[in-house]
Amino acid sequence: MRLYPKGYGGHRRDPETVKREGWHEQHVLAVSLDDPRLTWPEREIVRQLGEKLYGKRAAGGEVRHG
Repeated sequence: MRLYPKGYGGHRRDPETVKREGWHEQHVLAVSLDDPRLTWPEREIVRQLGEKLYGKRAAGGEVRHG
């Protein structure tokens, strides 16, 4: 028994691959503030850009819609 239609499934790309391809193909950047590859100043730039574009994050890590 298959759980997916023929031609779909079997291979799921890891999140880093999705982010890399999004950047290369569509010029979309997805960055986590917790990414250990970033220095503190780089994290701060990402945080400031996120707040400018989408507003401040809710306290306690809650997702705020609106």
